[in-house]
Amino acid sequence: MPNIIEQQPQFDLLPVGQDIIFVVSNSNIVANQSKVKFVAQVHISSGTPPNPTAGTEYLIGTFKTTPNNKGVGIFDFSNVVENYVKADNMSFATSKYKDNLASDLPFPIHLVDKFSRNENTVRYLAIRFKIEYLGADTDSPNTVSNASGNSVDSTTFTIFNGYLKHTDALEYGGLANQNFGWDWREDFLLTNLNKKLLTNAPLTQSANIEDYGTMSFIVPEIDSGSQITRAQFSYYGSDGSFLNGEYMDFTSANGAFNTYTLKAEKQIMYIGCFPANLRGDGTTMFAGLVTAGTIQGGSITLRLLDGGNTKSNTYTINVSCPDGKGYEPIRLCWLNQFGAWDYFTFNKKSTRSISTKGSTYNQLAGTWNESTFRADSYKGGKKSFRVNATEKITMNTDFVSEDYNTMFEELINSPEVYILNGYQTDNSLALLNTYVIPVRLTTSSFTRKTVANDKLIQYSFEIEKSKTLRTQSV
Repeated sequence: MPNIIEQQPQFDLLPVGQDIIFVVSNSNIVANQSKVKFVAQVHISSGTPPNPTAGTEYLIGTFKTTPNNKGVGIFDFSNVVENYVKADNMSFATSKYKDNLASDLPFPIHLVDKFSRNENTVRYLAIRFKIEYLGADTDSPNTVSNASGNSVDSTTFTIFNGYLKHTDALEYGGLANQNFGWDWREDFLLTNLNKKLLTNAPLTQSANIEDYGTMSFIVPEIDSGSQITRAQFSYYGSDGSFLNGEYMDFTSANGAFNTYTLKAEKQIMYIGCFPANLRGDGTTMFAGLVTAGTIQGGSITLRLLDGGNTKSNTYTINVSCPDGKGYEPIRLCWLNQFGAWDYFTFNKKSTRSISTKGSTYNQLAGTWNESTFRADSYKGGKKSFRVNATEKITMNTDFVSEDYNTMFEELINSPEVYILNGYQTDNSLALLNTYVIPVRLTTSSFTRKTVANDKLIQYSFEIEKSKTLRTQSV
């Protein structure tokens, strides 16, 4: 009698930060054999979907569990699979920055001109379940071994570097199907103008003309016949008048792909959609508007299309004008709930403080290794051997709407936070190491504000640069 998968995740796309539960049964063997264990062979692939019947090419581990009091084996693989996905910090090889291929000039994902595939965010998961017991091999009656002919394979799942909140609703298949999971298709399957990109940021954001940033989306071919063929950008002046518009085709030449195939890298895509990205290689209409000075104070809108049909929400990016007070803008980016990136530019007052910590030693006065003693005045006493400096920055938002609350909550919870520097002129040998600066958010609590309670909403955050400034040693 073969094993039966009694329960598995309800939907084929899984954030790794959820319960990934499988329940397996084999009532005949459990009831009639001893030393029974259910065996799970976990296969994870970064390319095409794994085939558990084809061997061990993608086998990452074998796990066992004994039957519970109901005679079934229950596995939770969330702690296993989350180790095989991570954030995309660098762009995919076929994407471009200022018209330079990432394969020739590696660059951070935030700087991409147009599209980029993911490299680390998505993987495929398939599991083969077996059962073992004492005497399963008739030639070795005193050995616990796998029972032949009892294997069963799970559905192939697409896993990605996201997590679920306690407020995210789960659905299950009903009495005849105990599978449960998060129905991502409801909000994120790009089939109409009400569908979301992979962010909880408000539909209207603000950015400076020098600001970089991306948005991410699930490629709809993963679950339907719908396609994304291009992105539409529209540009508006400070008075709301339409200035111009352009399309960004979803093609290999632009960092996407021409033909859909089942590859992990194609399941989630990034699009560079903030002002500095659109300046990109200098060939877009937006670059001309920047040069003419007509987009400053205006706005950018983005929507994804299938042919002429809108398949996503319309996202608006207001292009901020300098407020004339001379505050230094500080742009943060952080990993959000869906394994993509969110951004915010702090344009109001910020303060920087530097703390130092060094090692000291007592130096002898004068010269003790010369032919005569000389009383050099700069020698002697307690001296610093090395000084390491750490910089902290306290930043303040402008007055913001309640729509930013969820986004800032994710900032507090994010394991990866960076300062993202703006558009600059690079020399031909630039390593591009000055754009992304790792920081640690030292603000440890967040109080959600509302208009009803607080009238005007403003937040303050403190960060600490992760890298210490290493000075000279003596």
